[in-house]
Amino acid sequence: MQDIGKLLFIVGLAVAIAGAWLWSGRSLGWIGKLPGDFSYRNGDFSFYFPVTTCVLISVVATLVAWFLRR
Repeated sequence: MQDIGKLLFIVGLAVAIAGAWLWSGRSLGWIGKLPGDFSYRNGDFSFYFPVTTCVLISVVATLVAWFLRR
């Protein structure tokens, strides 16, 4: 059980650092601007849905989880 606690602590710390980095205004530049990310603007209304970015993040997270299980 202590190993799970350490893993959760490290993951939480990594998420907090990534969130603080993105909140500071710095970004990767290409995240959210990939082909397949939908953006719609009509006057004052705008809608944005990053489909490709979500799929890419999901694939990376799945691969990381798969490697950590091995």
